[in-house]
Amino acid sequence: MSDEKTLAETLAQRGVSRRSFLKFCATMATLMAMPPAMAAEMAEKLAKVRRQSVIWLSFQECTGCTESITRSHAPTLESLIFDAISLDYHHTLMAPSGTAAEAARETAMKDNYGKYLVVVDGSIPMGNPGYGAHGGESFVDHLQQTAKGAAAIISVGTCAAYGGIPKANPNPTGAVAVSDIIKDKPIINVPGCPPIPVVMTGVIAHVLTLGTIPDLDEFGRPKVFFGDTIHDRCYRRPFYDQGKFAKSFDDEGARNGWCLYELGCKGPTTYNACATAKWNGGVSFPIESGHGCLGCSEPDFWDKGSFYKPLSSGEWGGGKILAAGAVAGAAIGIGAALLARKRQDSITGGK
Repeated sequence: MSDEKTLAETLAQRGVSRRSFLKFCATMATLMAMPPAMAAEMAEKLAKVRRQSVIWLSFQECTGCTESITRSHAPTLESLIFDAISLDYHHTLMAPSGTAAEAARETAMKDNYGKYLVVVDGSIPMGNPGYGAHGGESFVDHLQQTAKGAAAIISVGTCAAYGGIPKANPNPTGAVAVSDIIKDKPIINVPGCPPIPVVMTGVIAHVLTLGTIPDLDEFGRPKVFFGDTIHDRCYRRPFYDQGKFAKSFDDEGARNGWCLYELGCKGPTTYNACATAKWNGGVSFPIESGHGCLGCSEPDFWDKGSFYKPLSSGEWGGGKILAAGAVAGAAIGIGAALLARKRQDSITGGK
């Protein structure tokens, strides 16, 4: 259960220095596009925060979201911040099971009524209550009961945010998103299959620091992490603008790091922080590893055509615009080449 110790006291007991804590806050402020001065303010507010009670519910899911957040590049402040939260219920990570586990959830709800956060991963099956249950309760009853006293809900992963792969046609279980059921609580969607660890911890840090819900886009995603497309921030973007596209995963263009648009990359229509926050401690992300973006943080990404066909031939929206963009990119590339040649000629006298 949540206790009376502040986060600063908890971290100090774990041997974390104030300097390390300030570095963490500076990193978080940068990731959330806050001014540098906010780092100190964030550190001050986080240091005074009492352990926040969190109840994590898992429904129709693959445990990938839990795997992701537990694989923060340890040992880091991210994992310590998560440890400092009072995770009062998570049936994958907690030691108790059965009656004892449900008793822990009920006690946390009673002791922290109106204050606890609910984190949900997985979609909810509405076709038949027997498709999923916790402690003898259907998933939908479990969610509604737990959400009743929550301060806010964070839907992590595309399944909780939009219905996910369980909702893919023909949707045999009648899977729906959390927001399709809960209408009277603030809901923050953190989609991804799975989400980036630092995005999940960043959203929690925002709520703890500012006591508010971050600015959200039309799909309920925090704009600070989902405000730009992967294409906007991709290091291969200059090749797109030059009209240089890999034609296969092993051709010369692919080996030279050219744009993967023609191999089905969904970066131009996918909003996420993959190209900036990256994965595995900021080492890489799928496009940097040589594979196109699948668009996993967008609704219904699994039902929008092949992952290996260009956007212009799929159902991702804006196909004509994207195709025109590719042509424009080629035109820009040709123009840039001609301009460069003209400049070279002026320097060498045409030789």
